[in-house]
Amino acid sequence: MHWDVNLFGLFVNGGMAAAVLAVGATLGLRRLLATAGAYAWVWHPALADLALFVLLWSGAAALAYYGAQPLSLLLG
Repeated sequence: MHWDVNLFGLFVNGGMAAAVLAVGATLGLRRLLATAGAYAWVWHPALADLALFVLLWSGAAALAYYGAQPLSLLLG
């Protein structure tokens, strides 16, 4: 299914909008993980960053596409 985001009259692909949100969240979490010293326990930090980005991107896309209703069904 195709979905777009209207950004001040400019239609942006929903996947791209979700990716931009995921990049911002990844950068924030990356800084938090580096400050906490979590990368000392990770074999390959760049691979961990990629996995974090993919998880956040798929979560943002699913939330934007399906809305919060499935989340409320899961949480009760």
